[in-house]
Amino acid sequence: QVQLVESGGGLVQAGGSLRLSCAASGSGFSINAMGWYRQAPGKQRELVATITRGGNTNAADSVKGRFTISRDNAKNTVYLQMNSLKPEDTAVYYCAADVVYRDYEDRSWGQGTQVTVSS
Repeated sequence: QVQLVESGGGLVQAGGSLRLSCAASGSGFSINAMGWYRQAPGKQRELVATITRGGNTNAADSVKGRFTISRDNAKNTVYLQMNSLKPEDTAVYYCAADVVYRDYEDRSWGQGTQVTVSS
């Protein structure tokens, strides 16, 4: 089974930047799309950005122009560069990966990393 491990969260002032990383470990798999989602207190989990294996990206309107998703296929790692952070970006950020095993495909999730933006 794949394990996704996130890093890079923390506390930052409004206008600041953070870079999240998520690395997939394990064996016997390949990864199609990867992405980042977030969940603020009292709210549903929402999509932040996704990226295909070929590098096509999609992002929520609320983060376009501020957040950039990228990936390193050789390292099975996805990144989220977050600039011009706002207090409303405060949430737990989760990494997701569509993992392809020999006989089936499944979505795996990371444990989440807290991002807090102070005003």
